[in-house]
Amino acid sequence: MTTPILDIAGYSLDYATPAGFSRALDEVTLSIAKGEVLGLVGESGSGKTSLAWAVMRYLPESVREAGAIRLTGQDLITASEGEVEAMRGRRIGMVFQDPSTSLNPTLPLGEQLAEVLVRHRGLTHRQAWAEGEAMLARVGLKLPAEMMRRYPHEASGGEKQRVVIATAFACQPECIIFDEPTTALDVITARQILDLFAELQAETGVASLYISHDLALVSQIASRVAVIHRGRIVEQGAVGEVFARPQDAYTQKLLAAVPRPDHRLVEGSAPEAGAPLVEVEKVSVHYGRKPFLSGLLGRANTQFTGNREVSLSVMPGEILGIVGESGSGKSTLARAMTGLNPFEGEIRFAGRRITGLKDMDRAYRRDVQIIFQHPDSSLNPRQRIREILSRPLELYGEAGTRKDAAAIGELLEQVRLPAAYAERYPHQLSGGEKQRVAIARAFASKPKLVICDEITSALDVSVQASVVELLVDLQKRFGTAYLFITHDLNLVRQIAHRIAVMYRGDLVDLVDVAALSGGTLHPYTRSLLEAVPAPAHAA
Repeated sequence: MTTPILDIAGYSLDYATPAGFSRALDEVTLSIAKGEVLGLVGESGSGKTSLAWAVMRYLPESVREAGAIRLTGQDLITASEGEVEAMRGRRIGMVFQDPSTSLNPTLPLGEQLAEVLVRHRGLTHRQAWAEGEAMLARVGLKLPAEMMRRYPHEASGGEKQRVVIATAFACQPECIIFDEPTTALDVITARQILDLFAELQAETGVASLYISHDLALVSQIASRVAVIHRGRIVEQGAVGEVFARPQDAYTQKLLAAVPRPDHRLVEGSAPEAGAPLVEVEKVSVHYGRKPFLSGLLGRANTQFTGNREVSLSVMPGEILGIVGESGSGKSTLARAMTGLNPFEGEIRFAGRRITGLKDMDRAYRRDVQIIFQHPDSSLNPRQRIREILSRPLELYGEAGTRKDAAAIGELLEQVRLPAAYAERYPHQLSGGEKQRVAIARAFASKPKLVICDEITSALDVSVQASVVELLVDLQKRFGTAYLFITHDLNLVRQIAHRIAVMYRGDLVDLVDVAALSGGTLHPYTRSLLEAVPAPAHAA
């Protein structure tokens, strides 16, 4: 029998806390053979990243461990610090979720790549630089020599992740751990990174542990999958078998929560009768210095366009999805409609003409609300939930509207949270609970339009499903229209009546959701659809 490259047997991990030891991993057993990709799936807090840290030996001294972790037979738990340092990078590598935090912002990318090659492969700096250029070319970067001289902030997210992948593969390790490497990337860039991963995997035969909460993605790149829940492996086996015929209730729950375009959560098509609620007419947004000012100051023109003459409309009660890759102008348009970005052109809301911030009075702000992507950034960490929710009631409540504990309790119950949460602070809530508070705050003013800016992108699949179900329920109860911005086409096809596709600031398609399955579409829209992983679900 062939010895597995990575063999984890009965491994348990406890973290030390003020209240005593807390179990993070409980008798985890799994193995990965040469050339194999094992997918590890589970929700946030399930222990996925703790397992990766344990394998890489990035653990505090206070932890308590049991069991074994072996790399081609060598026990990593009993390895000395010197042995671990020699192993990291050379025999086992790791690709992290956010490339921006993986790279040193003060060093050129080439220096960081060359440093790894000098340390682990014994190359001279000149040899390492040449090898680094070759690796950057191999991972699909068009100007490798130029990229070697750039700093991280001068590269896009996809380019930075390619550099990190090149660094991981450059030392020809036996095993690489990929921790959510495409989560921070848009759908097309993510597809390119996955294609690159598959090519390098086939070339090198490296054993790979691929950590993700995206079941559709794992079903495409892994040969086997392990499902982890609260620190325990509840199910593992061949991807096709586990996803088609899941045995554990938790696996069944995860698969049931995966967005499926054929499972519509709203009925019918977009409302057609009556006047539009919102009309966006040739709206453009520009960033940076204007050409005249740049010339006056003797500097280069740094102005660029976020939106270019975008025109669209939203009917009362309609859910309009807006999709596109990062930098396409989706959030730029949302900020223009809420007064956060100056714009050219015109917005008409319920017949009123809006040409800028000066026209967005209290009535407009009451009727148009926005929910941001990260509730950690949009909720004041120093205020209790009752203080956060009382603010919109005071600002926009009608005469005689209650602002007492009962009214705040009703808002919380409306988003399916206990009224007792009013006394908690944001840090005492989970990510999904915090996003529900943000939704409650948006609905406190009884708006006619709610702009949802990537509000589910940071959530696990099951939490995402519950938040989306809540939004659909609120839309049915109050007749609220949504501008739903996302990069998840499977999700938006479940809930939107129409879909707007943006590309580099332009609106390139605006179609009924049914038209995505056929008909004439812009080439970019077709490329988006082709890049989306097919949803994984039980047979």
